[in-house]
Amino acid sequence: MENTVVFGLSSNKELAQEICDILGLKLGDCSVKHFADNEILVELGESVRGKNVYFVQSTSAPVNDNLMEILIGIDACERASAASISCIIPYYGYARQDRKARPRQPISSKLVAKMLEAAGCDRVVTVDLHAQQIQGFFDVPADDISALGIIADYFKEKEDIGEVVVVSPDHGGTVRARRLADMLDAPVAIIDKRRPKPNVAVAMNLLGDVSGKTAIMIDDMVDTAGTLVTGINMLKEKGAKEVYAACSHGVLSGPAIERLNGSGLKEFICTNTINQSAKQPLYKNMVVLSIAPYIAALIRAVEDKASLSEALAHAFNPRNAKK
Repeated sequence: MENTVVFGLSSNKELAQEICDILGLKLGDCSVKHFADNEILVELGESVRGKNVYFVQSTSAPVNDNLMEILIGIDACERASAASISCIIPYYGYARQDRKARPRQPISSKLVAKMLEAAGCDRVVTVDLHAQQIQGFFDVPADDISALGIIADYFKEKEDIGEVVVVSPDHGGTVRARRLADMLDAPVAIIDKRRPKPNVAVAMNLLGDVSGKTAIMIDDMVDTAGTLVTGINMLKEKGAKEVYAACSHGVLSGPAIERLNGSGLKEFICTNTINQSAKQPLYKNMVVLSIAPYIAALIRAVEDKASLSEALAHAFNPRNAKK
């Protein structure tokens, strides 16, 4: 791994450090500066000539600043003669704009893919893309890691959780819920809802039985938590004994924390694809699972030219959860 350099930009420095600790590497030296007009400069503090560079950066809020940071970082490495540049983007911003839902709308996730490639990115690694077809927007290798195994292992370690039912918050998440249910050997329920406008959801009906059971709502992301709270209320009305919520990406913008505090959730489980250090103390029932072992295993597999699926198979220890 002496030819490998891992840089952590503004949004995921803690995750980048954790990855380096697992790999036995020193975190790459780089600095991010913002001028008075918010122009961004990324400076490398060490040579990357002939090396394989990995940037760790989620394009979460502030989305555009974090996106520009990674684009500028790629350009800096290109001009410094790096052998390869891989972008580890645990949370891929603009992923919800993956199609033209209405006339004259952009496909912004495709635009972001083109920008990364134009800057000089040679490989992209993401975690639980909002729509897996986004992988097809790239003409370079694109690996999408699933955090479902991490979440499933966490619940398997729980004692006295009782009879479990996995709940999808909408029809679009049915496949995700089925995969988690198979891992937990549990049935599936589906909330039938409609979304009249972005970040607004109305639950209509429940398909499945949750009465007397522990319900685990699973989604790829929780943003304002409006959909989540609507689902929790329905599950409790239908007789669920306890309700857990789990997702890969705790976006948690706007009134999300306030809504979680008033939701009556047993626990809210997410991963550290987005740094939760500022928000976790505001909601005492939040559990953050680290994806660092998965990403470290992927980097090692890429460097060793080994199988990614085998490398990821036993990378996570649920006892590493932070609460």
